Amino acid sequence: MGVCPAPGGFPHVEGSTRMSLFKRSALVGATVAGLTLALAVPASAHVTVNPDSATAGGYAKVTFRVPNESDSASTTKVEVNLPADKPVASVSVKPITGWDVATTISKLGTPIEAHGTKITEAVSKIIWTAKAGSEVKPGQFQEFDVSLGPLPASGAMVFKTLQTYSDGTIVRWIDEPASDGTEPESPAPVLKLAAAAATDTAAAAGPTATATTEAAPTAEKSDGPDAFGIAGLAAGVLALIVAMLAYARSGRRPETATVPAKPADK
Repeated sequence: MGVCPAPGGFPHVEGSTRMSLFKRSALVGATVAGLTLALAVPASAHVTVNPDSATAGGYAKVTFRVPNESDSASTTKVEVNLPADKPVASVSVKPITGWDVATTISKLGTPIEAHGTKITEAVSKIIWTAKAGSEVKPGQFQEFDVSLGPLPASGAMVFKTLQTYSDGTIVRWIDEPASDGTEPESPAPVLKLAAAAATDTAAAAGPTATATTEAAPTAEKSDGPDAFGIAGLAAGVLALIVAMLAYARSGRRPETATVPAKPADK
């Protein structure tokens, strides 16, 4: 006994087989996509500095964001090294509840100048250590705020960072940016330094421009009220003339209306 073909010319069994193959293909595709996503997520979960750019020569508050990549261990210590070739005169850290912070100050090979003062030493390292119960647990992250300035005049600041786990593992986020633009395996946080925008320059020149503009209007103030006064006087006279004409017209209309009612008509 043969299989009755479907209206489209294919047996029902074949259609069922095609549907089964379609479902299996969809399942395989979904599995591959899921595995690809799962492999991609850990690669992007590295230590970063936010924002990743700041104005050269100015001050900035940056945040080092440290995610925990371990399934079982907690992050207990974070060490951020400031670039020796781009030192800054002022470095201050924001306290974090449950974490101790220590800074290392080193002598500079080449002194820098800040606000007219020669600086011969600067902070070269910041270390945060978690107290018991405050560690960054699996699936969590912690942020560490730092204020820096004045920033170098150009280039970028590479902050080589070490992340220590409770099981003794140390992850070294120390790879510098690749010249071809590809992301290295363990990238260090990088703060790009951009030149001040034109709007910033204009804002910096704002007080001088305002002082010049405000010093000049003395003559304008003596001329301005006279012109406005004359215009106002003319408008007032015109309004008065219009009002008088309207009054005159309204005064004549009653006279005309009462003429037929005079006794001379009787």
